Amino acid sequence: MKIDEIKTITLPKKRDEEFLKINFEALFSYDFKNVKNFEFDKNLKTIKDEESYESILFSIVKNFDENQKVLVIDKAINEPIILIHNMKEDETFFTNSLRIEVKENIKASIIELFVNSSNNSCFAVNRNIVLEKNASLEYVKIQDIHLSNSMIFATSCEQNENSNLEISNFEFGEGFIVNSFENIINKEFINYELNGLTKLKDSSNTSTLVKTIHNEKNSTSFVNYKNSLKDKSRAVIKIKSIVNQNAQFTKAFQNCNTILLSDDATIFAQPHLEIYIDELEASHGTTTGTLNEEQLLYLQSRGIRKEKAYDMLLNAFESSIKDNIKDEKIKEFIENYKKEKYV
Repeated sequence: MKIDEIKTITLPKKRDEEFLKINFEALFSYDFKNVKNFEFDKNLKTIKDEESYESILFSIVKNFDENQKVLVIDKAINEPIILIHNMKEDETFFTNSLRIEVKENIKASIIELFVNSSNNSCFAVNRNIVLEKNASLEYVKIQDIHLSNSMIFATSCEQNENSNLEISNFEFGEGFIVNSFENIINKEFINYELNGLTKLKDSSNTSTLVKTIHNEKNSTSFVNYKNSLKDKSRAVIKIKSIVNQNAQFTKAFQNCNTILLSDDATIFAQPHLEIYIDELEASHGTTTGTLNEEQLLYLQSRGIRKEKAYDMLLNAFESSIKDNIKDEKIKEFIENYKKEKYV
């Protein structure tokens, strides 16, 4: 099965502004031997996905299966909910769709880990995150799949009044990855944070598309990405925030910082603000550079080996994303997940 031969799927095109700098050709022309729905271990109810989305990436999963599982969180949970997804079959196109509902006044945290022991497989994933009034969710996604594999991860968020959503996205894998995060803010007093760390090596290729639309007043969005790229790795980061006329007193912030650790590493970073009112706070910025040579020399002058000094500076750059996570158990999981048997 080749994705680009399926007539019912609307696929990204090279000329589409959203997907400029992202080459899907190798993935969409690959002849997968199997197509499978990746099942959850948990006993979750099933509904038909009748939502409409900004990104056409959602249509890929929906073409194969319009159903989605529903995870309802209606009581306080002290421990993070952990969902492990491990691709084990070669040359297989996996689909997986989940709706996460956090009920009114509930606070929760979720970790999703994507790993694999397969070759030449793809994970196509849709996520709908829905927060009711006064709900709060800390959601962490970790992607750590091998070089010959691919992943398309599309996330849509719906927040009701006075809700808080904090997403942390960690890209550690070596495959071809495309992420999409969209949030259309239609209620007041919303807080939405998206923090990301893209840590790549070898010939890893990761793209992240972020779109936030403010349609209602008194809400905040903050998108913050850090990228550290080694060898011949490549990253694309496109962050777009739209503040419409009814969204007075919005706060919309974007930040993207990159360290290139090789002459062959490549970053394409594009922050974009589209503003139609005056009564707001907004900013965007992007920086690209290398590790500070003066700081390296200073640490070495204090008796620290060059390799150790290098690691210390890189860790200091990357750690701010992990530090934003409030749940200490999530931080512990990120540090230790590779030691567990599911990886």
